[in-house]
Amino acid sequence: MKLAALHSDIDSHFQLGAEQLDLFRRDGFVKMKHVLSPATLSAYGEEISRLTIALNRQTKALEDRSTYDKAFLQVMNLWEHSPVVREFVFGKRLAQIATDLLEVDGVRLYHDQSLYKEASGGITPAHADQYYWPLASDRTVTAWIPLQPVPVEMGPVAFYAGSQRVTLGRELGISDDSERRITSTMEAQGFPMVIEAFELGEVSFHGGWTFHRAGANTTAQPRSVMTIIYMDQDMRLKEPNNAAQRNDWMTWCPGAVPGEPIRTAKNPLLYTKPK
Repeated sequence: MKLAALHSDIDSHFQLGAEQLDLFRRDGFVKMKHVLSPATLSAYGEEISRLTIALNRQTKALEDRSTYDKAFLQVMNLWEHSPVVREFVFGKRLAQIATDLLEVDGVRLYHDQSLYKEASGGITPAHADQYYWPLASDRTVTAWIPLQPVPVEMGPVAFYAGSQRVTLGRELGISDDSERRITSTMEAQGFPMVIEAFELGEVSFHGGWTFHRAGANTTAQPRSVMTIIYMDQDMRLKEPNNAAQRNDWMTWCPGAVPGEPIRTAKNPLLYTKPK
């Protein structure tokens, strides 16, 4: 029997309130409680964590790594390696929420990504995700899904509220430099950093141009998180304007053509609104 049959909340409808939509429009992110049940997160989280450890290619000791590599172990497109993870990533509930927040007719998968911040793992420097994406509009959103409760000491994602409207810093990838420059810009322009613990079952959604970061994991336990990146079902590929975007084009949208809708086998339609 499929796990989805036992944990139907991955496919059931989630009623998004007007207040939550208004918060996303204003702040570029929103956090919501009770999105997924503890039983669901336990069932799928076990396989996600197993694959993250099995497939990650990091071999250096933590103290010998760059700031970026100290931030987390990461594995992308786990859905291609496990039918269990595929079932989770293809779940309709999160995709429906993404569709409603983006105010589009449906969403496709850009890619998934596990983010496993090890015990004593370092900060995740400030950045905006869409620096890496060769996508023609801002109709993108990432679901940040903790697989266990995440206290502030574990380094939950923290957002600069309202920063999706700021263009300064969009040219920076994750680095020590992005941490210094983006943090300085956010402080100078008065965008507050919102950092809060996550309860089990709480999920955040943030736009592609929303600046965010995460603190270090100062605990003795790893921080296990799954993310799913959604884009408008009609998203078009744009000409890459940096090497990272060119790499993403070849890796996550192979065969897509600049100026045309992205409809490759790696970008399946996950949800479309009923007619």
